[in-house]
Amino acid sequence: MADFKHLELKIIEPTFDSPLIDLVVELEHLRRKTLSGSTHPEIFFQLKNIFHTLESIGSARIEGNNTTISEFIETKIENRPIANENIQEIRNIELAMQYVDEYVKERGVTLDLIKDIHSKIVDKLSPPPKGEGDSTPGTYRDCKVYIKGAKHIPPETNFQVKEYMENLIDFVNNDDPPKYDLLKVALAHHRFMWIHPFSNGNGRTGRLFTYAMLLKQGFNVNIGRILNPTAVFCFDRNLYNTNLSLADSGNYKDVEKWCTYVLEGLKNEIDKIDNLSDYSYLKDKILVPAIKYSLEMKYINRQESKILNKAIELQSFQNSDIQEIFPKKLSPAISRMIRELKQKNMLQSEKNNSRKYYINFANNFLIRGIIKMLAKESFIPLKE
Repeated sequence: MADFKHLELKIIEPTFDSPLIDLVVELEHLRRKTLSGSTHPEIFFQLKNIFHTLESIGSARIEGNNTTISEFIETKIENRPIANENIQEIRNIELAMQYVDEYVKERGVTLDLIKDIHSKIVDKLSPPPKGEGDSTPGTYRDCKVYIKGAKHIPPETNFQVKEYMENLIDFVNNDDPPKYDLLKVALAHHRFMWIHPFSNGNGRTGRLFTYAMLLKQGFNVNIGRILNPTAVFCFDRNLYNTNLSLADSGNYKDVEKWCTYVLEGLKNEIDKIDNLSDYSYLKDKILVPAIKYSLEMKYINRQESKILNKAIELQSFQNSDIQEIFPKKLSPAISRMIRELKQKNMLQSEKNNSRKYYINFANNFLIRGIIKMLAKESFIPLKE
């Protein structure tokens, strides 16, 4: 049996002709890019939550959870109680992502955050071999662990784990020049997996740790950006594991390949998802086709589809806007149609003006069409 071998954590310096240099420059441009922000904040918030859900399903899928997108979405549409641990696992990751959003904004990336993430992702789950929980939530392991399919042996003692985790968080928060920020994200993700600090749940915790680092580096939702880093890792699990294991050698070329793999995936994902901040793209490619699909599937009737299409066209509308498409109907009839769509949770009133409305596609039958169109436009790397 192999023994644990120390590996120094340090920033690599790519040569001028390395593809990593181009990726760092391009990602730096994306980080500083001002997004159009033409999408209504409430519509954007719904999209963000959908991507949090997809991120959560993807992260659980890597660990062998076979719950499909449609199965999980149906539990939300119908507001069913959590029926099994597979659903609980995905819900835990969703809640942990929401926690990370708030925590990083206030306190940055800390060891306490990592422990809190772990506690949340294993909550109410049975420890192995029955489930994907951990008998010591939020606590570093005090036993040896082995990584399936990897030659690397993680640090063996609780003292070593603590020491390496403290070193990792110092590395993440060290005041290095900004040009190293994205390299540090890739290196820190590998280091976390290399340490494997918990008895179980390291993969899910590590991916949320990566999400937290990206928020810290300025790829945040406050500027109208959606992040879906797990898409990089769950699109091809074997490729992810191969590249991750490669970096275990500590060899410069192997570490460079790992960093290139991560940054290339992030760039492609951010490029793609940034399109959703452009409302004309979102409207034409996702929202309008989703309403058409919902009508075809008889989730809504033709009258409802006309109102929802007007809501999409204007983003925020009032009673008089609907009278334009139903000129023969009186105002009370229009109000009744709007009220019925609100009762179905397909329209919501503006917070500051209860007489203005916007489309709501979260947690109702419309989300089926949204998910279908996101998949059609290659925003979803998961196969059903």
